Order: sequence, then C-alpha cells, then structure tokens
Amino acid sequence: MIRALEAKWPWVNNRDLTATMIRVLTIEREYGSGGPVIAKKLADRLGWKLWDQALTREIARRADCDLTAVERREERRDPLYYRLFKSFLRGSFEANLQIHRLKLLDSDRIVAITERMVREAAGAGNCVIVGRGSQYFLQERRDVYHVFIYAPFDEKVRRERQSGKNLREAEDLVQAVDRDRAAFIRKYFDKQWPNHSLYHLMVNSKIGDDRVVETIVQAMACHDQSREADRE
Repeated sequence: MIRALEAKWPWVNNRDLTATMIRVLTIEREYGSGGPVIAKKLADRLGWKLWDQALTREIARRADCDLTAVERREERRDPLYYRLFKSFLRGSFEANLQIHRLKLLDSDRIVAITERMVREAAGAGNCVIVGRGSQYFLQERRDVYHVFIYAPFDEKVRRERQSGKNLREAEDLVQAVDRDRAAFIRKYFDKQWPNHSLYHLMVNSKIGDDRVVETIVQAMACHDQSREADRE
C-alpha cells in the first residue's frame, strides 16, 4: 500500500505534506496510549508546529497564572468543592466589590482561552494540536484532519509503568484521566467521548509508534488525493 502511494504521489516519500489541503492535524488520545509521543513524531515528520505542552504554557501566560495550575485544570471539570465555592462568590456582595481583582482559574476560563488559541493556531496552519477539545473547536474546518489514538488497557498500563509508575498508580491513572476527559467533553461540548463520527481515523497504538505515524501520514495523503479527484 505504501509503495503504491509513493509511486503515485512521490511527495509522500519525500515527507512533504505542506502543499496539501490539510493544514492542521488534531490528535485526541486515551491516556497512556502514547498520544503525545506520537504527536511529536508527526510534527517532526511533517515539519509542523506542535501544540501540546506549548499550548499549556501559553494558556498559563495568557491567564497570568502558574503552569501547574493550568495542568491541573486542563481537560477536566472543576471539582465539586471548587464549583460550589465559585457559585458562592458569584452570588456574594463581597465578590462583586472585588471582582476586578478576582482571577479564578477555573475550567470555564481555561476553555475560553484554549478555544481562542486553538483557532489562532489553525488560522496560522501547519500544526499538530493535541487534545484540549481542538477536534470540537475545529470540526467545521475542511483543512483539519482529526485522529483518535487508543490502546488496550494492558498496553496503556505497560506504557505508564515504563515511565516509572508502579502497577497500582498506572492502573488508577489510566482509568481516572480518561474518566475526567469524558466528563469534560460532556460538560463543554455535550458529546460522548470519544465521538467516533468526528474522527477521520482511529488508530490502535499497540502496532507501534512509528507504524502509527506512517498510518496517519498515508491516510492524510489519501484524504487529500480523494479531494483532488472530487474536484476533477
């Protein structure tokens, strides 16, 4: 399959996708599936800007807050105690008097900043954006390709243990983080997670990171080629 594509479209082999119709790639991922590593490899392969940790840093800068505070809130709903505290403040006379000095770093604020940044990045083009609702913010754009990366539970636990976590920590994280992401998507986009119909491609990372990268690059090439054929 790959050789056939290279023969038909030599630029695939040359790893030059910058002249194609796809200008943005979003990567949504299950926790522990290797999504960030694969996204980095894709950005390097394409020669595109990677928006992952760079996105978190820029959100922190724009929100004028500590980086770790953003990392705790990204792709998560606010905890119950925080939501109750926020509701109390919004209805209190004292909070109204101090509102100009109040900087609540909650999920609502992070999502608003993230949406602006994701749209700006997509406008500039030639970028890979990891998670953070980007697939929903950009779902109407025809120059964006959406990918979901998943893996079997045991494979995700194995990856997490390789990063130094013990078995219990790895299992708990794999379940808890995705549960948080699903709740986040339900709250802000009113969708189930993952929403299969949204993605152009869903890939099992158990096949290996390099094979995943190759699969995505070839799928993007086929996607653009089919659009070219439709125009003719």
